[in-house]
Amino acid sequence: MRRILILLPMIVIATILPATVAWAGSAHFIKTSLTATRSGDSLTVSGKEAGLGDEPQVHIVVNATAQCINPGSNHPKAGNKESVSAEGDFPVQNGKAEFSLTLTAVFQPDCAPPMTVVFTDVVVTDTTSGISARLPGTF
Repeated sequence: MRRILILLPMIVIATILPATVAWAGSAHFIKTSLTATRSGDSLTVSGKEAGLGDEPQVHIVVNATAQCINPGSNHPKAGNKESVSAEGDFPVQNGKAEFSLTLTAVFQPDCAPPMTVVFTDVVVTDTTSGISARLPGTF
């Protein structure tokens, strides 16, 4: 009888503890869903985050460096490089959130043809959960 009285609380604790951990969530970006597409002077970054538990929404921030590149693959002036960012709130459904943000580079003077805008150092951050992901390459 004593064994049952000792075992019963241990069984209850063992079943409640994993449920509590699962409820908290484990936020992460689904790496294969993170994409960046350039169109002219703008970059659209889209993706999906999962493991959000019971969060009602997430706040996503995207930062990047925009450069005005000449046909010789060089950026001719220090003024032709700038940091750009965009941010927004996105609803969470079933522990997941999808997002899409557009960043636009504005150069003075304009980055006109034959020069083109190139984006580098693209970083996506969820400020709600404190996670970040870097998108490698140039866009």
